Amino acid sequence: MRRRHLLTVLGLAALILSAGCAGLLGGQSISDEQLDEEPPSPYTWDNSVDAHITITENARFQAVYRLDSDSIELFRRDGFGGRNAISVSAVRYRYPNGTVITGTELVARGGTVDRSRERVLVSLPDDAAGDGRLAVTSSSTPKRFSLPTFVNGSYAVVLPPNRRIEVFPFGKVTPSGYEVESAGDQRIIRWDNVEADAISVQFYLQRDLYIFGAAAAVLTVVGIGGVAYYRRRIEALRKQREELGLDVETDDEFDDEPPPGMG
Repeated sequence: MRRRHLLTVLGLAALILSAGCAGLLGGQSISDEQLDEEPPSPYTWDNSVDAHITITENARFQAVYRLDSDSIELFRRDGFGGRNAISVSAVRYRYPNGTVITGTELVARGGTVDRSRERVLVSLPDDAAGDGRLAVTSSSTPKRFSLPTFVNGSYAVVLPPNRRIEVFPFGKVTPSGYEVESAGDQRIIRWDNVEADAISVQFYLQRDLYIFGAAAAVLTVVGIGGVAYYRRRIEALRKQREELGLDVETDDEFDDEPPPGMG
């Protein structure tokens, strides 16, 4: 009886473990609603770079990649050298002739959008030709964008309105070799050729500098006031000790006399 009970428990544990492994290692479907969701703003199809990334104000980004292969893997690297799949929505593919299809149409034409724990694999439709472009929308983090370089070549990153990168350490861009241009109230960071494994842009609002400057000024005033207060307290204590006779210096009459028994 005990043996049968033990076998039942082991079988249940194996079933749970296998189900968990399947969830971790197997593909996960992305809903049709996510695939066909409207992007926050129209994708910038007509651009001269291999990767065009627009960061929006709600901590999201829109990326348009020119593909030179029939698939692309989308992921972020963790702090241990591994990969984690990124969230993907508003998937679009544009053929070289300008025809744009949605994510579900891409799948219906023989393509795939499969998500695992480590990456999102997008395979192009069977009728896709060279020089097509894939566009996706995903999540970012406030005031900092970082993503692996999924395609080789030139890159452009468009910051949200009124964001800046000029003042270090609030603004920082890697890799080096970039140029910055203005387009109205927006900054566009461009690389002619990115050879690094990832790009990273840290940016700020102009008002952030004012807030930091005001906070630094307040801390400076508080620090100066604190030093002045403690100096006054030390001076008051010194005078109090003098009044009590604790700091009265006595003349040593025998400083010039030799020790007893040695004169």
